[in-house]
Amino acid sequence: MRKDIIILVAEDDDGHFTLTKKALRRAGLKNKIVRFVDGQQTLEFLIGSDAVEAKCDKDLKYLLLLDIRMPGINGIKVLEMVKKHKQISEVPVIMVTTSGDHKIAERCYSLGCEAHVVKPIGQSLVGIIERVGGHL
Repeated sequence: MRKDIIILVAEDDDGHFTLTKKALRRAGLKNKIVRFVDGQQTLEFLIGSDAVEAKCDKDLKYLLLLDIRMPGINGIKVLEMVKKHKQISEVPVIMVTTSGDHKIAERCYSLGCEAHVVKPIGQSLVGIIERVGGHL
C-alpha cells in the first residue's frame, strides 16, 4: 500500500486499537495511523461540526477502519454520513465489528463500505487494507 495513505482508526477500545496497530505494523505497513475514540471525533475530523471545522486535508488520501459499536454516534451512522458528504464520500471505509451478523454486514455494504471484518482482526484485515489502499 502507498505510504502516503493515512489510516484512520475509529475504535473506542484501547486493547482492540493496540491489536489493530500491532497487526498493521507486523504486516509491514508503515503508514501514519490516527486514532479516534468515538464517532463524534471521527466526524469532526472528516466533516467538522457546527462548532468545529474539519481537520482532514482534502488533498491527502485516507482509509478509515471504523468500529461499528462505539459510544455516542455508532459506526453505521458515521459511515452513512461520510458516504453522503460530497467532499469525503470517496474515502474507503472498512467496517470492523465483533458481530458476525449478516444483516449488519449487508447494511454496511448498502451504505458503501468497502469491506466488513469481524474481530479479532488479523492477516485478513491487512489483506483487505492493502487491496483497498492499492486503488487510491
